[in-house]
Amino acid sequence: MKRIHLVANAHLDPVWLWEWQEGAGEALSTFRQAAEFCENHPGFVFCHNEAVLYEWVEEHEPALFRRIRKLIRQKKWHVMGGWYVQPDCNMPSGESFVRQILLGKRYFAGKFGVEPRTAVNLDPFGHTRGLVQIVAKSGHTAYLCCRPGDKECPLPRDEFVWVGYDGSEVLANRASAHYCSVGGKERERLETWLAEHPEKGLVVHLWGIGNHGGGPSRKDLEDLGSLARERPDLDIVHSTPDAYFEELEADRANLPRREQDLNPWAVGCYTSMSRVKRGHRRLENELYSAEKMAVAAWMNGLIPYPAGELKEAEKDLAFTEFHDILPGSCIPAGEEGAVRRIGHGLEILSRIKARAFFALAAGEPKAAPGTMPLFVHNPHPYPVRTIVECEFEPWEPNYDKSRWAVRLSERGKDIPCQTEKEDSNLSVEWRKKVVFEAELPPSRLSRFDARLEPVKGTLADAKPATVGTVVSPERIGVETADLAAAVNSRTGLLDTYRVGGVEFLEPGAFAPLVIADNADPWGMKVRGFRSLEGRFALPGPAEAARVSGLGGEPLPPVRLVEDGPVRAVVEAVLRFGDSAVILTYKLPKRGAGIEVEVRVLWNEKDKMLKLSLPSKLSAPRFMGQVAFGADELPMNGDEAVSQKWLALVSEADGAALTVVNDGVYGSDFRDGELRLSLLRSPAYAADTWENKLAVARDRFVPRQDQGERLFRFWVHGGPLEERMERIGREAQVRNERPYALAYGPPGTGRKPKPALVLDGLAVECSALKRSEDGRDVVVRLFEPTGRDRAVTLRLPVFGVKKKIRMRGFEVRTFRFDRRSKRFVETDLLERRAGRR
Repeated sequence: MKRIHLVANAHLDPVWLWEWQEGAGEALSTFRQAAEFCENHPGFVFCHNEAVLYEWVEEHEPALFRRIRKLIRQKKWHVMGGWYVQPDCNMPSGESFVRQILLGKRYFAGKFGVEPRTAVNLDPFGHTRGLVQIVAKSGHTAYLCCRPGDKECPLPRDEFVWVGYDGSEVLANRASAHYCSVGGKERERLETWLAEHPEKGLVVHLWGIGNHGGGPSRKDLEDLGSLARERPDLDIVHSTPDAYFEELEADRANLPRREQDLNPWAVGCYTSMSRVKRGHRRLENELYSAEKMAVAAWMNGLIPYPAGELKEAEKDLAFTEFHDILPGSCIPAGEEGAVRRIGHGLEILSRIKARAFFALAAGEPKAAPGTMPLFVHNPHPYPVRTIVECEFEPWEPNYDKSRWAVRLSERGKDIPCQTEKEDSNLSVEWRKKVVFEAELPPSRLSRFDARLEPVKGTLADAKPATVGTVVSPERIGVETADLAAAVNSRTGLLDTYRVGGVEFLEPGAFAPLVIADNADPWGMKVRGFRSLEGRFALPGPAEAARVSGLGGEPLPPVRLVEDGPVRAVVEAVLRFGDSAVILTYKLPKRGAGIEVEVRVLWNEKDKMLKLSLPSKLSAPRFMGQVAFGADELPMNGDEAVSQKWLALVSEADGAALTVVNDGVYGSDFRDGELRLSLLRSPAYAADTWENKLAVARDRFVPRQDQGERLFRFWVHGGPLEERMERIGREAQVRNERPYALAYGPPGTGRKPKPALVLDGLAVECSALKRSEDGRDVVVRLFEPTGRDRAVTLRLPVFGVKKKIRMRGFEVRTFRFDRRSKRFVETDLLERRAGRR
């Protein structure tokens, strides 16, 4: 006899072809109808997830919320999943997935006293393997999804044991019948599916009208009841995902084991709607760095912990990760709503950071006469060496014919620095921008004192190239003991990148490529984007000046724009069709890592923009960061999804080339060439139906990502083991950047101690925060290389330390009790956990 668990649901996208207000209204209507079903049909159980929908019901229809609470107590309504929304399941960071679950599960436990055991992500377009450890350490025992299908991701069975990077396991099911009903045809759909899968003995079957809500219909409920009565060979029960997986557990030993992700589907979504993706990444970075700054000030007794404000920004982040927002498959109003929500979160976090900074700096001595202190706060628990950019205001504008030079010192010792063009464009020296390399100690402020000294000449005077800079008619670059890097003056592309005698890139690196594309934002029917339509190229001097906004004066399209003891900066202007790209190469005088800033003026339609990095490494493997993991990515040109870093790893050369980004998720690799996906220009929410794109042919159709966009990449080549051990922290630091501000402190407070210091290599601190219950300090660590290692965690504020052993790719969470001064390991929900 087949046993069929009917899971009645109503898939409801809070945002997709509509704005959130309509989604909220539909949640009220759908939940109201579902409550009536539960109350009037004995044995029927309605299942629904996503805490944000319940929050809307609680706020806008309290009487309905009370009915639902009663139905949950009577087990007629089941809270499934337990997350805040069904997010995209590839692009959020590991820590962001933790917050999705933490927000949702704490809400459901507090409001209804329940905790779902099955994670439910029915509609997302693929699922990273990193989720396994996250859900397993959040109290989930199973995972239920629908995508990708067998065509994109063949599986031996829909039921399997999913194994994470660290060895964690959960039961999983890909519900291949999918999650939506057509009203009045559910019996037919179920019978057809059963006939096509005669081998299935235990079945979970999702039903209910969905996408814009709806839920079960009366006719379908009656038809399914008739089917149960007419077919004695079918044991049909109204059920829940938790109940289904409880029964599946008995067959665990016979299930196939999946030690990979569940991808791909809709690979265009790795790049579509770049404005939202970059905003999401920035909000992630600002949230976790703001928490680290705030907890440092709170632990030192300088400010109250801003828990409520942080929670508000955390909800902004979680909502933006919804699987039709972050992937870029919603309408223009959905995009604008996401941008507003991201801006709301960023403003909250900017105020928190400023509050924490001023509290932490209050104990610094006052500025000496004639000096301006520049402070840099390193939020990370390990030392950071980085190039700092900071603007400050002189005591008054300089109206003299001479100009000012900046002299910078740290603890009385001069350090190399250079001035570069500030963000403003005034005719006098009103602002100064100073650039310098700094070694920032863990989790604390560093102070640098700037003095202005008059020098002869004006701002417009040409300056000779400094030591290490090479300028010729053919190339502009740097040659130092660490690095040889040169930009071709005739192409604007990077022709040389040599570290330690090893050439890492072929000539012509960072070429902007135009790829043929279409109007489908999902990329539903493709696996990659490889059809080259054209390349950006240097324009003439007159056109370079026009693109640069300089009027009639001709401008060389490739030129040295900044130079000094810290770095040389080379700018190149390139054109294609109606678009332009400005490449800005920042080449250091010390160290081997270079930064490339890519400003895009994009006005193409049905095209994609990629950056080409042709590698000289021998037989490299293509790797990338994923949520709490790192994995090998396809090497056949298929589009891949990753997070903050990519790497080309050559065992033959004993070398690796790493690339960090600040908001790019798509890429591909084939025949030694890495291509970074920057922009697409599809229509909004345009699907592919019967191989035709549903785009209007009689009017203007808006396209995504038209206009100006800015991207940053950091490229670093070096010995293989060293690169792969350092890249995780480097990517975190490039994204969660140290906080720099010019400030004259009052000298009235006390100097704080570092909040957290992590002694040892590679291990990252993904979270340093106050516990959700407000009592303790929470530290979350992640081992990013796949190797077992030990680190020592120190809290100097409390004078304690703890040695911690980490398995490869393991995530461990600790609570520190400030009263007993003891550490306790917890799960990801900050509850006491046993150690395997």
